[in-house]
Amino acid sequence: MPTDKINAAASGTWRLGDLTVNRLGFGAMRLPQSGRAFAADAVPRDRNRAIGVLRRAVELGVDHIDTASFYFSRLRSANELINRALGPYPEGLVISTKVGPGRHPDGSWWWADPGQLRGQVEENLRQLGRDHLDLVNLRIRPGRADGPIAEHFGALAELRTAGLIRHLGLSYALPHHLAEARSIAPVVCVQNPYGIGSPAEDHAFVDACGEQGVAFVPFFAIAGTGKESGAVADDEDRVRAAARARGVSPAQLRLSWTLSRGPHVLAIPGTGDPDHLAENVAAGALRLSAHEVERLTPPDSADTSLP
Repeated sequence: MPTDKINAAASGTWRLGDLTVNRLGFGAMRLPQSGRAFAADAVPRDRNRAIGVLRRAVELGVDHIDTASFYFSRLRSANELINRALGPYPEGLVISTKVGPGRHPDGSWWWADPGQLRGQVEENLRQLGRDHLDLVNLRIRPGRADGPIAEHFGALAELRTAGLIRHLGLSYALPHHLAEARSIAPVVCVQNPYGIGSPAEDHAFVDACGEQGVAFVPFFAIAGTGKESGAVADDEDRVRAAARARGVSPAQLRLSWTLSRGPHVLAIPGTGDPDHLAENVAAGALRLSAHEVERLTPPDSADTSLP
């Protein structure tokens, strides 16, 4: 599949509140380092190469970039790279981020109380060089999926009212989280791990988001069970066979399948490689038939439930 002349606009568009974005975006998690994200021995990525990838993404029509202040390696911060590469930001570029988790300089994790969320929002503002954030997703803490999120989401809703945040979303959310959050303030997206092989309940949640007009923004759509490590080397036979039949890569097939799940489904594949970037953007122009989608969505999908 040719990749050098395809623009992200070929993927179609969706509205995040009052912001229209191409459905094929870019995730910045892998920008600061090569190899497994967040690993203690991660190798910082070449700064100029990372900046070049960001600029090339925008040239290819990407207008939705997902990031977080906790995306950093020993020497590189995704937010700082975005600021350096793209500031002053072009009109129409939407930058989404997430709060809830944080990382100390040594890489260890901590989780914010409701009163600490403003500090995380302000840190993203500082790093990105913005006076407001287009979209902030509340990342729900693993292991507390059954607990209420009203205090945390309510704190973000207050920051939205104050003008620091334009739109709100959820990450690692379950259906009851979405219902609880929507009773407090508008929710424009849900950002969860999702892709070929996800269980039936995840497919149902994707559909439910569409019925409510809420964007579904999957991550690990390419990586699958590889998660932070990247795509698994031994891809499933059915994925490889379908990709060969189409003359595309397994990664492109996975992205196309993801986008086929509904017009409200966006994609934010990340990479630090300019060739992989072009390949990912080109996947937005690939259209799978209903038969292909069905064959790639078996009823006994493996469980990839939230950690």
